[in-house]
Amino acid sequence: MGIFNFIKSQFIEVIEWTDNSSNVMVYQFPVENKEIKMGAQLTVRESQMAVFVDEGQIVDVFTPGRYTLDTQNLPLLTKLKSWKYGFKSPFKSEIYFVNTKQFTNCKWGTTNPVMMRDSEFGMLRMRMFGIYSFKVVDPTVFLREVFGTASLFTIDGITGQLKSKLVSGVADLLAEAAIPALDLSSKYDEIASLSKKKLDENFKEFGLSLVSLVIENISLPEDVEKVLDKRTSMGIIGDSLNQYTRYQAAEAIRDAAQNTSGAAGVGVGLGAGMGIGNMFAQSFSTQQQKQPETTAATEPVKIKCASCGAQMNAQAKFCIECGTKVTPTTANCSGCGNEFPADSKFCQECGQKR
Repeated sequence: MGIFNFIKSQFIEVIEWTDNSSNVMVYQFPVENKEIKMGAQLTVRESQMAVFVDEGQIVDVFTPGRYTLDTQNLPLLTKLKSWKYGFKSPFKSEIYFVNTKQFTNCKWGTTNPVMMRDSEFGMLRMRMFGIYSFKVVDPTVFLREVFGTASLFTIDGITGQLKSKLVSGVADLLAEAAIPALDLSSKYDEIASLSKKKLDENFKEFGLSLVSLVIENISLPEDVEKVLDKRTSMGIIGDSLNQYTRYQAAEAIRDAAQNTSGAAGVGVGLGAGMGIGNMFAQSFSTQQQKQPETTAATEPVKIKCASCGAQMNAQAKFCIECGTKVTPTTANCSGCGNEFPADSKFCQECGQKR
């Protein structure tokens, strides 16, 4: 191999990056101890940008396309190097390929519960989680603010910071919106949309764009969920204090009756039996108290007409069918005033003769 061929082999003539991974955001083209030949071919594929850095300063950014590196395509670098047009000397420069595709299915969520104030339940500790997607929109800002001069940068280096911003932004929006806890599940889309608009400005500080934000779940503490489950069960039978007390007693009796082992179990079983009896007695008593008092209407006494046999009230003086005068069936004692049958000869109370 001649000396000229050796020198030529040290010059890089094709610059490109084929990304076979799914999480690499920045890749530094290996130019260490090698020089880039003026006139080399640069290929920037879709969803990529190439950033040229000279002596720690960003000098050129190339969007997708194919370029021949010369003094016309490197105006800033040409100015810094004081090259004249047509000068073909090789140069050294750091080249970073920035992946501008959308990074999807990134998970976010609360590490610890977030304290929230609810109008119905008071203070609550809530957990939230979901997914989001983002991409690089300004590689120069991303280089200065995030990855610096690292030779390789993946999404693991930034997702921790992004998760913290997402949790903080969503929690702050929930506090401002003051949505009742029981209505949160019907507002996931609205909360996510408002949170995305609010957080997109924070992402731009890193040269990123928040493409989408999805809230999968906002959950209440386990003890609060248990209370809500009981409240739902009570909704089937009502909300009165008496019904709730009986419901709680029935639940306790059921749990105690299931534990029948040992002497303690026998005692619990006896107590459960007494509790059931008392509960049913109270239930029947309550139901009887709630029943409206009804007074049975007294049916008037009926008698038959001695002439035609027609039915008529005992107080009637004439038959409504034949007009026959009704003979009184009772009389009053002149001594004590007691009422007795008209055909009696003596008063049943004082014995006075009629």
